[in-house]
Amino acid sequence: MHDAVVHVPDPVNEPILGYAPGSAEKARLKAALADIEREVVEIPCVVGGQRVTTGKIREVVMPHRHRHVVARFHAAEPDTAERAIRAALEARKEWSAMRWEARAACLLRAAELLAGPWRMRVNAATMHGQSKTCHQAEIDSACEMIDFFRFNAAFAQQVYSMQPKSAPGMWNMSELRPLEGFVFALTPFNFTAIGGNLPTAPALMGNTVVWKPAESQLLSAWRTFQILEEAGFPPGVINFIPGLGHDKTNIILDHPDFAGLHFTGSTDVFNMMWRRVAENLGKYKSYPRLVGETGGKDFILAHASADPKALATAIIRGGYEYQGQKCSAASRVYVAQSVWAKMKDELISEIGTIKVGDVSDFSNFMGAVIKKGAFDKHAAAIAEARETRGMKVLAGGTCDDKEGWFVQPTLLQTDDPSVRHMRDEFFGPIVTLHVYPDQAWDDTLRLVDQTSPYALTGAVFANDRSAIVEATTALRDAAGNFYINDKPTGAVVGQQPFGGARASGTDDKAGSPLNLLRWTSARTLKETFVPPTNYRYSFLDEK
Repeated sequence: MHDAVVHVPDPVNEPILGYAPGSAEKARLKAALADIEREVVEIPCVVGGQRVTTGKIREVVMPHRHRHVVARFHAAEPDTAERAIRAALEARKEWSAMRWEARAACLLRAAELLAGPWRMRVNAATMHGQSKTCHQAEIDSACEMIDFFRFNAAFAQQVYSMQPKSAPGMWNMSELRPLEGFVFALTPFNFTAIGGNLPTAPALMGNTVVWKPAESQLLSAWRTFQILEEAGFPPGVINFIPGLGHDKTNIILDHPDFAGLHFTGSTDVFNMMWRRVAENLGKYKSYPRLVGETGGKDFILAHASADPKALATAIIRGGYEYQGQKCSAASRVYVAQSVWAKMKDELISEIGTIKVGDVSDFSNFMGAVIKKGAFDKHAAAIAEARETRGMKVLAGGTCDDKEGWFVQPTLLQTDDPSVRHMRDEFFGPIVTLHVYPDQAWDDTLRLVDQTSPYALTGAVFANDRSAIVEATTALRDAAGNFYINDKPTGAVVGQQPFGGARASGTDDKAGSPLNLLRWTSARTLKETFVPPTNYRYSFLDEK
């Protein structure tokens, strides 16, 4: 590259297309959906740029039409993972030595490809593969992933620009090296954008990656990988190994060159991997960086001064968009008694208007949950609520898996705020609500903080500023992303860096410079222009 101090284009959040009736984007998206319905994609592993077919074929189905296969993929075997590690380590030699601007250019090109020719293909893959509505796909697989790519390039420039001061006669510098080894990226089913961000954020900082996407997100993950190839990521920089079982990932975690884990998924799986890494500390060249965003039992707390209509909207959107399958989804709600009296009937009525069905029908607000295991878990939780003293089903509560794995948006009420439904993550369209006496505000603040082990997102609704201040202070450790008079979902890259602590992860804030720093190892350099030639200091001259 030429000698220059360059600047990446200033990032701007990608505009969200509306898909209004008669719009050009709606017509293009429907055509892309029809294309998916007509084909079954065969997805290989990709190691060092080479397609690998293992013959261990598994199917990916539409959750809303679970008899309809959209893809077949070759599941990775342990030897595939070993080859991927070798390919990553070989590619590291050139990739880590490449100027950061060249790496950023790959990411910026990927953003433009996704914003343009790939947008509808990836959105359609997300809709049919993960049962997202057109709006949920647009804000995820288009806008958020584009934002990750563009903003991370700018964040990289920002962190590389951080340099120490230099005293007279010397020049101090700081270098951010990639980690020594390879990074393992393990991505979830629920956000296509996370599937794009977790492997590319470390890669941007000079690391090479072994990427294991979730099987039920594989169609959109494959499209994402194809975009990265087209954008110019060299072979071996990101290696694609779907289908490797959790019980076989030790082959990666046990490798002496394992340098980092970029993870989004369940708390139990992250804990299992952390324990394995701890057992292996004597094997590694360096202490691995473990970055994880895990579970959530996210809350909405409504003070007596809350606006009932705004609160009802937040419960519906925060709890039921994408079937509640967001780490940030509202699943436990605490409402002051006086507010509940004003909003109960209208909230129940509004939930009853929500249409659930095939996402290719744009009049549906919700699709299906991701798979049979999730459906069974949600059905069991609802059945348990019906049998639990002090609990009742206020809305929804029905499930139907004949055509797709459909769970109606369900609102439960509990007299006991310590029931399992207020503590455990179900990851579905189930919201449990507790009504508290208006005068029990302080006790309820403690209750919200102490009930669940998670601390990902939360929201307070109040018009009384004192109550907002009290909640913000009392719940300081209860949520990594805290919302005031808004639903606890919908973090935007560059605006609300995302992540939580406690059992919700390491709080390394995806969509910010903080995350990129985790994929670097700093080196300090000092150059003295005229070094001393005598060891004696002036104080030694005293007689």
